[in-house]
Amino acid sequence: MRTERASRWFVATSALFFVGFHAAMAVAAPRRVVVTLGLYGFVLHVLFGKAYALVPPYFERDLAWELGPAVQFPLSVLGTTGLALAPLGPSWLRPVGTLLWVGGVGVFLGTLGWTIAGNVTGTATGTGGANAHREPVDRTANVAVPIALGYLALAAGSALATTAGFGSVHPQQLSHLLAAGTAALFVFGVGFRLFPRFLVAAVPRPVVAVVVATGAVGPALLGFGLFDRTLLLIGGVVEAVAVAGFALSYLALFLRSERRRVGFYAVLLAVVAGVVGIGLGLTVAVTGRSPALVTAHYRAMLAGFLGLTVVGAAFQFYPPAVGVWPCADDRTALLSIALLGSGLGIQLLGLVGRIGWMRPVGTAAGGLGALLYTYLLVAAFARRWQ
Repeated sequence: MRTERASRWFVATSALFFVGFHAAMAVAAPRRVVVTLGLYGFVLHVLFGKAYALVPPYFERDLAWELGPAVQFPLSVLGTTGLALAPLGPSWLRPVGTLLWVGGVGVFLGTLGWTIAGNVTGTATGTGGANAHREPVDRTANVAVPIALGYLALAAGSALATTAGFGSVHPQQLSHLLAAGTAALFVFGVGFRLFPRFLVAAVPRPVVAVVVATGAVGPALLGFGLFDRTLLLIGGVVEAVAVAGFALSYLALFLRSERRRVGFYAVLLAVVAGVVGIGLGLTVAVTGRSPALVTAHYRAMLAGFLGLTVVGAAFQFYPPAVGVWPCADDRTALLSIALLGSGLGIQLLGLVGRIGWMRPVGTAAGGLGALLYTYLLVAAFARRWQ
């Protein structure tokens, strides 16, 4: 399986997990099921697939092991499925799912680690030609990648140790290490390389440095200080600086750019959701763990900040208009983005305002948006399969 094809398989599978994520929210499945489908299934599968394609050229390297993606793919899919079903199924599902998932992560880390060996900090960026002026920002952004891989290794090791009985790391701690430490850092690092090019604009290097630095420290404070209100608040403030800095950077890029491609609107909604999400998180840290606020926080960050960023980037990499199926176009893509964004907003209002009827309406809208996104993605891939 070539790297490009493997990347598409990861992305296509992630879209199916995205639908499952919204379906789980709609039927009020246990939180662990919802988070696993959304984070491990949707977000991380996209990250795995695109990292194989983007990290080697960003570090001026070739992928060290071409078979790595093909070996990891079944391990990650089966492991994630097992972990998602574990709260609903027999007791053996969790350890088996953990072993498979950790095995897939091991392949991923080994392949990318071997690939960037000798250029771990990303000093060599592969930047040149018309983009030569972007090299200082690219070099700073690259630093986020090995740190994100480190958080992934830490989360995988902690999950394995807990399963083996050598420690006890709570699922919420793992979620913060993976969501803030791995996924968000990848968004920052890769985003500061992609979005300025997509929008034909520039971001000041000091801003990138602040976002990467705070984005590197915040997840550790959140993960290990989750049950210590002081550390949780400090970690929340540090992470808020990172998310807000990235949000303001993207907003400035968007406003300065004359380009208005469909995926850019999804990322615009994503950064707004990110700011809302960190606000909710800080509220939880200050006032205590209200179940409604906790749910609103993780949905804003997972379905909003990370989820809509993925949707926007996917529409840029795989333009809807290239799809070979009916209604595969930018208008359908805009409809899917509108449904995902409005659905999330309605859910958050329902949770924070304790308005019961709004939550099912919001989850239904989000689910329809996820189905349209998946349809457009598969329609784009179908052209390559012809």
